[in-house]
Amino acid sequence: MRRLLFVICSLLASFNAMADGRSVTVSTAFNDANITLDWSDGTLRWSASYYDIYQFVAPSRLRMDTSVGVWGENVGEATVQHYSSDGYYGAIVEFEDFAVELRAYEHPNPGVAYRFISKIEGDYTVTDELAEFTFKGEETAWIPYTNFRPDATSDYATQFETSFENTYTKTAIKDIDPRRLIFTPVVVDCVNRRSGQLMVAIVESNLEDYPGMFLSNRDGDNIIDTEFAPVPDVVEQGGYNMLQGIVKSRKPYIAECSGKRTFPWRGLIIEAGGWSTIADNRLVWELADECRIKDTSWIKPGKVAWEWWNDWGLEGVDFEPGINNQTYKYYIDFASRYGIEYVILDEGWSVKGEANLYKVVPEIDIPELVAYGKKRGVGIILWAGYWALNRDIEGLCRHYSEMGIKGWKVDFLDRDDQEMVRFVYDLAEIAAKYKLLVDYHGVYKPTGLQRTYPNAINFEGVHGLETMKWLGREHDQITYDVTIPYIRGLAGPMDYTPGAMRNASREEYEPSYSRPMSQGTRCHQLAMYVVYNQPLAMLCDSPTAYEAEPEFTKFLAEIPTTWDSWSAIDGEIGEYIVVRGKKDGYLYYAGLNGNTSREVTINFGTLGHSPDNWHYGDIEIYSDKGDNSTDYDYTRIETNGTRYVIGDNFPSELKMDMSPGGGFVIKTHIRSDKDMRRTRIGID
Repeated sequence: MRRLLFVICSLLASFNAMADGRSVTVSTAFNDANITLDWSDGTLRWSASYYDIYQFVAPSRLRMDTSVGVWGENVGEATVQHYSSDGYYGAIVEFEDFAVELRAYEHPNPGVAYRFISKIEGDYTVTDELAEFTFKGEETAWIPYTNFRPDATSDYATQFETSFENTYTKTAIKDIDPRRLIFTPVVVDCVNRRSGQLMVAIVESNLEDYPGMFLSNRDGDNIIDTEFAPVPDVVEQGGYNMLQGIVKSRKPYIAECSGKRTFPWRGLIIEAGGWSTIADNRLVWELADECRIKDTSWIKPGKVAWEWWNDWGLEGVDFEPGINNQTYKYYIDFASRYGIEYVILDEGWSVKGEANLYKVVPEIDIPELVAYGKKRGVGIILWAGYWALNRDIEGLCRHYSEMGIKGWKVDFLDRDDQEMVRFVYDLAEIAAKYKLLVDYHGVYKPTGLQRTYPNAINFEGVHGLETMKWLGREHDQITYDVTIPYIRGLAGPMDYTPGAMRNASREEYEPSYSRPMSQGTRCHQLAMYVVYNQPLAMLCDSPTAYEAEPEFTKFLAEIPTTWDSWSAIDGEIGEYIVVRGKKDGYLYYAGLNGNTSREVTINFGTLGHSPDNWHYGDIEIYSDKGDNSTDYDYTRIETNGTRYVIGDNFPSELKMDMSPGGGFVIKTHIRSDKDMRRTRIGID
């Protein structure tokens, strides 16, 4: 029946028609995600509903003000073309100078989205765009505000330059601070008596050649609307080490455009299956343009030995640690021993204050380090400030690619106006030409670039572990850690930079720049490597700290950074999350806990739904050791590769205790009967 319904819906979706009553609705096959566009009174409005029982976004205006007219007011007749594809249904509603495209996505990425499409030839500007999200007002939202001065007014211009890093404020929609801008994603809990718990997330995708979307509640009502940074007019070199572009003035419009084009998607993730289901949603990736790189075989995710967080903090060595070749050779040797793919040369390898990446400090010989790393299977990635890299992207990519460098970590972008978004795409495209990875720091959240240019391998836009170098103990990083999988994680990869080897409870934690520590337990840090999406995963602490615990470090270094399959299986926003990941025959379970101790159950029987019977290898478990933040328990369960039968030489379930700020990781090797047969006849 389900397949029949899909076929019928697909056939119906293939027809073109005039819009009936100046309104069109796009729905999934089972009607669990619906988006409606209405212009019955000449004004464009959109709404979204869950089945037919709950309209969680009431009719809300959408409009684009351009130099060639206002798109969304005084609109007339339209033609509607319906279509469908694998996983979603869509419609394009065509007006005279523009169109609006609608989509509704099915499980496993349920949600709805719309975008404007220009039909104009020639040059024009976009003065402003309005996208309203009209809620009832009592819903609970998790809000990441921009950086903010206490003396600031409702003038949003001072907030357009931001690092896109902040913790979350839990608030009712109507109580959002009207003075402050919000960056996306934002999650809203739409609990109501008719639909039960319904979580929605406001996202954007396919942000290209256009400014990013901020949110606000300027009037303190039940309507969230949008703000956009105008196009920069005068930008001067300045900021940290003269590596930032400081906007001195802006033009009276938000985008300069030419010819027919699509604009970014405004999307809503829709989940009703509990908090763990929203953490799985990849709507942002689905909405993005497909890959533009023909050959992606050279793109290698992996782990990175990183020196900045630990302040080049080697101990017990017979040389002076710092920005010099001896130090980096030590990092390379460490990485090689543990199978870590990369080492980053962070700030300091190029001459400070000049923003000239062709000038290398005399203590560093990059060709020598590249050759040293190549012999040991370790690649080198270079850190760069935005201003320095933007001076000559093509030349620098060519120069360092020919030298053997594997990628860039670019920092201090701190804007998402049209000019900066162009830079982000230009860098990804040019870097791909020279087979270079890009790790974006000091940047806005990912909006699908990682699908279009997979060499854009990681993004910051997260209040990550680096902040533990300076924030006081009144800051609650532990709650933040178990909030971001349900919000920031929806946008895509995030460079949180975990791996602290000095761990403390909030009461014992002290900030330190040179000997930093984390809040929470050692296993809390370990679990982040499974819970967080980070294809380029940092090991933030010192090699000598890791070398003091070789078995733990070996286990950490072997955790994959990408997965064949990954899903969240339990959790609640701000409290905890439990996930399962599978890669190359290895199965990992990980739990990340908030500030309340808890017990969770890992049910291995869920794999029993497979048509094959499973054989398991030995189980390794790293778990909390009571209230001891730095220590941990290691357990190994011998299975002898026994055929999987519940209760027969393999546990059907494990009960895991997590301390406040704690976590755990479970690892086992799995093979099916089919795999075992292939091995026996020599196919494996």
